[in-house]
Amino acid sequence: MRKTEIYKLGSPYREDLTISGYTFGHGRKSACIVGSIRGNEIQQLYVCSQIVRKLEELEASHAIASGKEILVVPSVNHHAMNIGKRFWPVDNTDINRMFPGYDQGETTQRIADGVFRTVKDYDYGIQFASFYMPGDFIPHVRMMDTGRQNTSLAGLFGLPYVVVRKPKPIDTTTLNYNWQIWDTSAFSLYTMETDFIDEVSAQQAVSAVLRFLTRMGILKYNSHNGYISTVIGEEELASVRTASGGIYRRLCHPGDEVRMGTPLAEIVHPYEGNVISTVLSPTEGIVFFTHKKPLVTENEVICKIIRRLHA
Repeated sequence: MRKTEIYKLGSPYREDLTISGYTFGHGRKSACIVGSIRGNEIQQLYVCSQIVRKLEELEASHAIASGKEILVVPSVNHHAMNIGKRFWPVDNTDINRMFPGYDQGETTQRIADGVFRTVKDYDYGIQFASFYMPGDFIPHVRMMDTGRQNTSLAGLFGLPYVVVRKPKPIDTTTLNYNWQIWDTSAFSLYTMETDFIDEVSAQQAVSAVLRFLTRMGILKYNSHNGYISTVIGEEELASVRTASGGIYRRLCHPGDEVRMGTPLAEIVHPYEGNVISTVLSPTEGIVFFTHKKPLVTENEVICKIIRRLHA
């Protein structure tokens, strides 16, 4: 294992931002794994730390294939993480909306540029990402429909689902999108948690990465087969919204099977304590995503459901 400095940014008011990378093996730039780009991505940081630990063990036992190199970047935005912020603390901008970056631009553009110059030449790019809405997911691989995506490769992670989404203009400045444009096969992995550590889904994510690297001939490692992934388009997910705002009481969890009319959540009056709205499932299927924070607003998406094919 070789620890290197990926990028360093000086600061007049606190310690310098130093982004570190951990390299395993020698040779072709085969796989790059990036962890937390946002400051609240604790689970993503933790998963990468466990991958670093495992790869160090595998390298010591000569389990990395000859002529292959793996780079792990556990954290990009730990300045925000250290003070409990999601985005860059000075101007509240999102580094994952600044790629491929610009070395003469704003601070977050420079950070993105410094990182992307290092990670853009790898064959496979794996990012542990988080969703813009707070909540829990079924662990899955997410890809953008750029015309360069390969869902068959995504299935090699052995996670339950592969989700393909059509990119919006704002998505063209994400790491995943730019990896694909620069001819890297890019995958975003989502686990159950973001702000907190979930050991079960974290270990599932570590196993998925090791499984993928093994199947691509980068590692020599005996792994379980995992799931036969189901490929779905994001437009196939039914979004369920609230009819009113208030205190949110969740009645379902990712992976639950629901029927049309199944109660998904209750909205409680914040002053009087009575249930003012019960959110019912509009379809039959499997709960894919659920809102988690204790408060909701009117017309907010609190659940996404994978529709049954016959529904």
